[in-house]
Amino acid sequence: MNKKFIALISLLVILTFIGYIVYDTVTSGSGQLSDAPEKPVAQIPDRWFIFNNLTVQEGKLHSAAVSINGDIYVGGESFISCYASDLTKKWTLKMPSTITAMAVNGDTVYASSAQTIYLVSCQGKPITEWGPYEANSIITSISAYGQYVAFADAGTKRVFILKKNGEVKSMIGQSDNRFIIPSPYFDVALYSGNVLFIANTGNRRIESWTIEGKFLEQFGEPGTAPGTFCGCCNPAHFAVIPQGFVTAEKGLNRVKIIDQYGKFIEFVSSKNNFTPSVPLDLASVDGETIFAANPADSKLYVFKRR
Repeated sequence: MNKKFIALISLLVILTFIGYIVYDTVTSGSGQLSDAPEKPVAQIPDRWFIFNNLTVQEGKLHSAAVSINGDIYVGGESFISCYASDLTKKWTLKMPSTITAMAVNGDTVYASSAQTIYLVSCQGKPITEWGPYEANSIITSISAYGQYVAFADAGTKRVFILKKNGEVKSMIGQSDNRFIIPSPYFDVALYSGNVLFIANTGNRRIESWTIEGKFLEQFGEPGTAPGTFCGCCNPAHFAVIPQGFVTAEKGLNRVKIIDQYGKFIEFVSSKNNFTPSVPLDLASVDGETIFAANPADSKLYVFKRR
């Protein structure tokens, strides 16, 4: 009798222990319930809407930039055009090659092809051109601030910082600091006189560097959650705004706003019919109006917050 009783007690102890292991696995293991999002991504509303749009007739659209006075510059297959804030055209300039990226600083428009940077006045008059800097360059982004111009080169996987005469001041992305750039999406933004932000798309993050090449910090990780970057090459495009950043992704074509530390703020556009593999090139000055150039349909979209 004693042996049967002891065996029964032992069995109960074993079953209790197994039950605890199962419970612990469910609540704190790979399927932990406490980390489930409070609201599924599909239920998060877009806080912005398409206020206006412009079908560009000059050629296939690739890039956009906006000046502090509200003028909008778009570039694409062999053209640069300037539009007023109400989307009425001011001028168009024929270019010798496709314009892949644009920036505006002061009274100068900086427009790049894959290997050359063109300087044009804000009135549409050619000034000069710089480059090529490397034989295998694929310039995908350009930014200008203060005394410097920076461009991202997906061909060499480096960022070049130039003086305002076109002379190279420094390069980032050499030796042990190489960027992982799987496809020709590689954005850069000069933020101040000494800091720039760079999209390390293969690592799905944005990094900050000094123009001398000193790494400062990073944020971002892969995933489909609102604050993460989905796919192999994201964020494909971004722009610095007062709230932090507005970013565009390829694969899962969504536009969102994150703060300066990478924390998700809100979706600009996540429920849309944009071509998933063709991200939107972004431009904004005040963070209240966001311009997005869509190469898939050659339309410039103007987003406003609801």
